[in-house]
Amino acid sequence: MSEIGVSGVEAKPSILIVDDEERIREGCRKVLLNDGFEVATADRGARGLEMIEEKHYDIILLDLMMPNMSGFDVLGRVKALHPDSTILVISGYATVEHATEAMKRGAFDFIPKPFSPDQLRLLVTKAIEYTRALQDIAGEKSRTRVLINRLTDGVLATDRDKRIVLANPSFQRMVGFQEQEGCVGRTSLEVTRDDMLEGLIDQALAMPEEEFVELAEEWKSGGEGGSGERIFNARCLPFRDRSGRNVGAIMVLHDITVIKKMDQVRSDFVSMVAHEIRSPLNSILAQIQVVRDGLAGGLTEKQEEILGRASERIRGLVSLSSELLDLARVESGLILQEREQIDLGEMLKDQRDFHSPRAEAAHITLDLQLPGPLMPVLANRRNIEEVLSNLIGNAISYTPEGGQIELSAAVENDYVRVSVKDTGFGIAPEDLDRIFAPFYRVKNDKTRMIVGTGLGLPIVKSIVEAHNGWIRVESTPGRGSTFHVHLPLGK
Repeated sequence: MSEIGVSGVEAKPSILIVDDEERIREGCRKVLLNDGFEVATADRGARGLEMIEEKHYDIILLDLMMPNMSGFDVLGRVKALHPDSTILVISGYATVEHATEAMKRGAFDFIPKPFSPDQLRLLVTKAIEYTRALQDIAGEKSRTRVLINRLTDGVLATDRDKRIVLANPSFQRMVGFQEQEGCVGRTSLEVTRDDMLEGLIDQALAMPEEEFVELAEEWKSGGEGGSGERIFNARCLPFRDRSGRNVGAIMVLHDITVIKKMDQVRSDFVSMVAHEIRSPLNSILAQIQVVRDGLAGGLTEKQEEILGRASERIRGLVSLSSELLDLARVESGLILQEREQIDLGEMLKDQRDFHSPRAEAAHITLDLQLPGPLMPVLANRRNIEEVLSNLIGNAISYTPEGGQIELSAAVENDYVRVSVKDTGFGIAPEDLDRIFAPFYRVKNDKTRMIVGTGLGLPIVKSIVEAHNGWIRVESTPGRGSTFHVHLPLGK
């Protein structure tokens, strides 16, 4: 049905009347012509079919009881030729059951004979509204399909049996599917040919009703490490009906190859620069120490002060280069190597003993509270020591004299929770979401004199997440902060 004419006015739908009774046929034609519709008529079923094969009609008024070819025969043929045509059945009182059967076969509604012009207008109006609703739905589906097909991300949709109902060209290209017959109707495994992607779909379809989580994995194709390797972020979630039942799964593939390669280049560059800087800086520190020790002659008090400040600055650069190397190592995935069963309770005792002299020098109380033996975690010892040392060191740096720091740990569900609580300066709410960003440091009147690189917490967060754990912080300005680290048990 044409929606808008060239003049901008909505066009009337075209109507075909198929009825062997001239009185009914002509009566309907006159009423509808007077209302501005484009109307055609046929005096028998065969003639009506000929006209339908030649032209599309938006609405068809169809008599069921006609000689030679019944309305049922015409109805079946119309639904095959023009499934979007709306069919209104004209029936006598004795054929109401037939009209009901016709509606089961695809007719929209029926009108019993005899009927008035107003009844006819009402029925046609209902048919027009129904037709427009169908056109709106079809148009929306068409626009949505065009949009999905033009996406650079790959999109796949399956039914509950994992048969594909939609796969845009980007998805087919990403998984290397090139068969001309298309992939709709095939199983997802036939198209993806990948157990990891298939596993995501299985998890989405098996997800319980009370849970709705987007599953995500990194997926590689084209050969491990080769020039043709592509890296994708694969995300999958269940598709549910109104009652919340899983009726299918939707997967999206996003190409992150360039991002990953840029990250690797940046990490390699940082690692190279930090490594090349650290050795000369250590050499300069050693030479300055020689001068300060008087081996090159005596120093005035002012010269000693200047060299002392220079040494502190150089030590800061050495610390920065070391943390940059640690960050590059974390980003490269090297922290996943050499894992072992670790007793966090014993590690916390060692860390408390190591940091106690510094805490005592700052007149800060450093306590450890353990409920008893802790179940071990599977982790890289050096990395977890770095996490604890960093958190405890920060707590000492940001806690004024007379303050308290409490270390604690406990088993919670399938995790060991380690907490570092202080009575320090605290963190403002607007800074809480930013403290784990590289090089970000909270600066105010109380903290501006504290030396740091802003890399410690990002390294801590990366290490913890690489161990399949997480870190969170609670803080109140002026009252202190508590950092909680959750690490999975080493089952």
